[in-house]
Amino acid sequence: QVQLVESGGGLVQAGGSLGLSCAASGRTFSRYAMGWFRQAPGKEREFVAAISWSGGSMYYTNSVKGRFTISRDNAKNTVHLQMNSLEPEDTAVYYCAASLRCSGYRCSINEYDYWGQGTQVTVSS
Repeated sequence: QVQLVESGGGLVQAGGSLGLSCAASGRTFSRYAMGWFRQAPGKEREFVAAISWSGGSMYYTNSVKGRFTISRDNAKNTVHLQMNSLEPEDTAVYYCAASLRCSGYRCSINEYDYWGQGTQVTVSS
């Protein structure tokens, strides 16, 4: 069992930066691939970024490539999403998720076993 708690959301102007963190409980964090998803009002939850269990491989949706960076610290049971050059279209609730069934590469949303409660990111124009 893994419990995930996100933090770091908030309000930022377009072009600004935010860093999100996800703290995980449990002793097996390093076995999980970790992902970040987001859900805007009236839209489906969508993939943003993922990182393999070792941290050696990272994956991004096209719209955030070059702007967002995912990283993890297995010693501290945390995963981070650094978001730069934010755009109003990035406004959403951001969720972190953990998967034992997928490496992080093209994982379907259903392959993530545990989810955090989400943190709101609002980018003003």
